[in-house]
Amino acid sequence: AMEDRQIIEWDKDDIDALKFMKVDVLGLGMLGCMNRAFNMLEADKGLRIGLADLQDDDPDVYAMISKADTLGTFQIESRAQMSMLPRMKPRRFYDLVIQVAIVRPGPIQGDMVHPYLRRREGLEKPEYPRPELRGVLEKTLGVPLFQEQAMKVAIVGAGFTPAEADQLRRAMATFKFTGGVSHFSEKLIGGMVERGYPREFAERTFRQLEGFGSYGFPESHAASFAKISYASSWMKHHHPDVFCAALMNAQPMGFYAPAQIVRDAREHGVVVRPPCVNASRWDCTLEQYGGRYLAVRLGLRQIRGLSNADGAKIVGARELTAFESVEDVWRRSGVQRAAIEKLADGDAFHSFGADRRQGLWKVRGLGEAPLPLFAAADRADQAVSAEGI
Repeated sequence: AMEDRQIIEWDKDDIDALKFMKVDVLGLGMLGCMNRAFNMLEADKGLRIGLADLQDDDPDVYAMISKADTLGTFQIESRAQMSMLPRMKPRRFYDLVIQVAIVRPGPIQGDMVHPYLRRREGLEKPEYPRPELRGVLEKTLGVPLFQEQAMKVAIVGAGFTPAEADQLRRAMATFKFTGGVSHFSEKLIGGMVERGYPREFAERTFRQLEGFGSYGFPESHAASFAKISYASSWMKHHHPDVFCAALMNAQPMGFYAPAQIVRDAREHGVVVRPPCVNASRWDCTLEQYGGRYLAVRLGLRQIRGLSNADGAKIVGARELTAFESVEDVWRRSGVQRAAIEKLADGDAFHSFGADRRQGLWKVRGLGEAPLPLFAAADRADQAVSAEGI
């Protein structure tokens, strides 16, 4: 804990008993990625925009999503999501809210996915045995996908009090560990039958609510995630160069390796340039290019095994004058031979005509470390030369 700050670990149920508020704080890597993307968008393209400024009604973005062209985006990049997107064909924001929520163990095990898809595709009509359920389930085509809907179904369909419905919600959250939802079976099914619902419908509804025990989403949670899903998709569609650079700088994150992210960016028309000892900084950056998008320069962070500290030394050593040879990098940067070998293996010496093979051969001719006196003298000479210029 930080200085003068105390942390007490309490059980969540004890906190409830004391009427303290609980807040679920998530650390999402994509938020950091999008922050990088918006900063790059302003710095490199002069476009100042933030997450809250994006309108969520761009048909071109939804067309891209509907084709499952979502590699690297938030929440809708998994194979399961990609297989669902062409069937769902999201056309508006609430479709995306449902998309985020429906590919979850809860809806799948509760047999909610296929009924929803059939109804969305017009193959089956939504079922509302009583008018009061239409208001609860109409926007999800008669299928209870969210925890809030489960509570409302219990209240309007089975006569639960709000307090009992909240107990049902809690039971759904712990069902996997306690089986607690089954305690409500008789009350829910019996209450719905008493109010005129067919028993088969009541039993199916209960099975669906049981599925929430395998991680069903609150609607507000799904909407928050959908907002980030849309924003990342918007960035990927309109600024794939920025999206690629920001996503690479946010690694490790998500389902895909850097090589797959680079390949996807190139398929979207982005020029991706390799790491270069004279052009790369630690992070990936954007460079001017005559095409539709800026070019992405891969950063030294993409060199396998190269430390951030060695990367900083290399970037700092070339601030005044570019490197001219492998030996020049070694002598002026002061990094160990092992770091130079990693640069050669990463093909980072092409700016002075050394490919990977040539670079590795030249590294073999180096000693274990540059002599400190010579390295200091080289840096002094470079400084004098720069001042003379």
